[in-house]
Amino acid sequence: MTGTLLSLGHGYSARLLGRRLIARGWRVIGTTRSDATAAAIAAEGAEAVIWPPAEPYALLDGVTHVLSSAAPDRGAKRDQDRGQDRGQDRGHDHGEAADPVLAVMGDALAAHAAQIAWAGYLSTTSVFGDRGGAWVDEDAGLAPSSARGEARVVAEGAWRDLMATSGLPVHIFRLAGIYGPGRGPFQKVRDGATRRIVKPGQVFGRIHVEDIATVLEASIARPRPGAAYSVCDDLPAPPEDVIAEAAQLLGLPIPPAVAFEDAELSPMARSFYGECKRTSNRLLHDELGVTLAYPSYREGLRALLAQGD
Repeated sequence: MTGTLLSLGHGYSARLLGRRLIARGWRVIGTTRSDATAAAIAAEGAEAVIWPPAEPYALLDGVTHVLSSAAPDRGAKRDQDRGQDRGQDRGHDHGEAADPVLAVMGDALAAHAAQIAWAGYLSTTSVFGDRGGAWVDEDAGLAPSSARGEARVVAEGAWRDLMATSGLPVHIFRLAGIYGPGRGPFQKVRDGATRRIVKPGQVFGRIHVEDIATVLEASIARPRPGAAYSVCDDLPAPPEDVIAEAAQLLGLPIPPAVAFEDAELSPMARSFYGECKRTSNRLLHDELGVTLAYPSYREGLRALLAQGD
């Protein structure tokens, strides 16, 4: 199967999926705000479009699949206003406060819904909030405990509303912490620039970027509009264990432990420690038939080191 993928916010995870699809004969169109990133996207064989597009409706000509990786941000209203300045018809509000893609492309996506075989929205597991270390799966209710999680719930709702009103076949993918080439802990461990921050009972979920692409490809092959998948590995783990593993793989001393209360963290980093849960990935195994290449951080870190990370 081949088609044309429009990747809205063509970033780290989406670009890997794009490279895989291009190798199989797909056409891939990727949007970005950056001229430099646009050049990199074009070098990978995709067609780069600077965001926001001048003609949202025309951008969807021939598109069969859509992936949105754009996080909720305050740029949504700005992008909508820029679209109006260019003469776009903004007849409806598609979640302008929460989702920068729907603020600009909502009407166009609705108008082209019948030609689109699959649409994916990359969300995060922050929509589940803090569960005190308990397991949650796709059937768990959404209970965000941070502003970031609340914004994701609103954005997910906007995409679901668009599906309900237009028939756009939306699939939601709630990603755990993403790592992969260029996003591993090794350089910080080598530089002595990291500590093992210890908060008793704290665990995080993770997912290797290669496994994200595998899950998306599996969903494209087996669409089920309205589905939501938790995309994480099989082993939620304390963050200090990951740092210790990286040091051991490098043959370096394990960085010292620092209590969470004493750690110097940015507000964003500190907010991540406000949520603790074990997210089940049962559905991606059972329904999509996915076997993860990196079922835990251990396999993932060894692969990154072997690849020269």
